Formats: sequence, C-alpha cells, structure tokens
Amino acid sequence: MPNKKDVSLFCRVCGKMQEVPPWGKDGKCPSYEICSCCGTEFGYGDCKLSAIKESRTRWLNKGGEWVYQDEKLDNWSLDEQLKNIPLEYK
Repeated sequence: MPNKKDVSLFCRVCGKMQEVPPWGKDGKCPSYEICSCCGTEFGYGDCKLSAIKESRTRWLNKGGEWVYQDEKLDNWSLDEQLKNIPLEYK
C-alpha cells in the first residue's frame, strides 16, 4: 500500500492517491498515465499551475464525478480527496 504522506503519489488536479507517482519520485518525469478520478493525463493536463487549476475547475464544474466509475471507492469523499492536493498545486 502506498504511503499516504508521500505527496508525490497524489494527483495534482483532484488529490486522488495513485499507485505510482504521477510525476516520478523526482517530480520531473511524468508517467502519462490517466487519473481514474478526474481524467487528467499526467504530464499534459497538469504540466503548469494554470493547467492544473483549469483542469480542476473543469472537473468540478462537471460535478467532480469519476471518469472511471468502476474504480470509485465505496467510501469516497470529494471534500476529503481535495485535501490531498499538494499545497503548491492548489
């Protein structure tokens, strides 16, 4: 199980914890994977702070729904997940 304190594991847009760091352990090498919650492609929709904020606003305006509903956690809370977004990306 990934370490919840490792901020490199969280999506910069929605705060969902990922299995592997979206931007690598060094924070510089995007995986180009897709976040199952907000649909962000790591390295594209989260490459700049302005893109992160635009992606988050677009996702929240659509209701903050999971892109891959079958992966949504039973006890999922939007408000709790948003708290996981690293401070520098809020």
